[in-house]
Amino acid sequence: MLRVTLAGPELQGLTVEHPAASVRLLLPSSASGELVFPAWNGNEFLLPDGRRPVIRTFTPRRLDRDALELDVEIVIHGQGAATEWAEAVEPGAPAAISGPGRGYVVDRDARAFLLAGDETAIPAISQLLETLPAEIPTKVRIEVAHPDARLALPATHAAVEWRDLPPGAPAGDALVAAVEDADIAVGTRVWVAGEAAAVQRIRRHLFDQRGLSRAETWVRGYWQRGRRGDADNVSS
Repeated sequence: MLRVTLAGPELQGLTVEHPAASVRLLLPSSASGELVFPAWNGNEFLLPDGRRPVIRTFTPRRLDRDALELDVEIVIHGQGAATEWAEAVEPGAPAAISGPGRGYVVDRDARAFLLAGDETAIPAISQLLETLPAEIPTKVRIEVAHPDARLALPATHAAVEWRDLPPGAPAGDALVAAVEDADIAVGTRVWVAGEAAAVQRIRRHLFDQRGLSRAETWVRGYWQRGRRGDADNVSS
């Protein structure tokens, strides 16, 4: 995981009200590093030459409204537009953000919380752990594809389990198993984020087999396996 700090007077007025929100990061569209702003054609954003812009979505991990700084954390594994940009970017390089998108509204009357995700969800889970009431029991389940992805989480009362993805297994398999194995008591609020197909399986499990309602769950696909660059694409 690599933390990148965005800074500048353009951040004046940016407010993030809830944890696990999102911002969209526009990256340079060419090797020259030039930042070209796209235009909305009524259906999608396009660059002047007709190409789609390089836009990735991340959790606004830390916002310092006095220093006008915003941190995002990017998973560094394999190839991807944001991975390549984060590893090569120099201080002062241009970038642009939009947002924030909707975050997670904490139900302080919940009896318990279950937070589950893959590596791309670690920044959002970290924010949630810093926000959830200490007196409410919280379980955390995180799938990791690489041993070095077991990052330090905020020191809280939560019970954390790391689930290793078996070699060759589809992304999300360990996450699905972690949620299916979890003891979800009545009154528990469930937050899940990760690979889109795995998250869809979890959504069906929670709604169809567990009988949970949408009011009790927050389930989001952060990236899609098989689409180049999406592994560094998060509402990470």
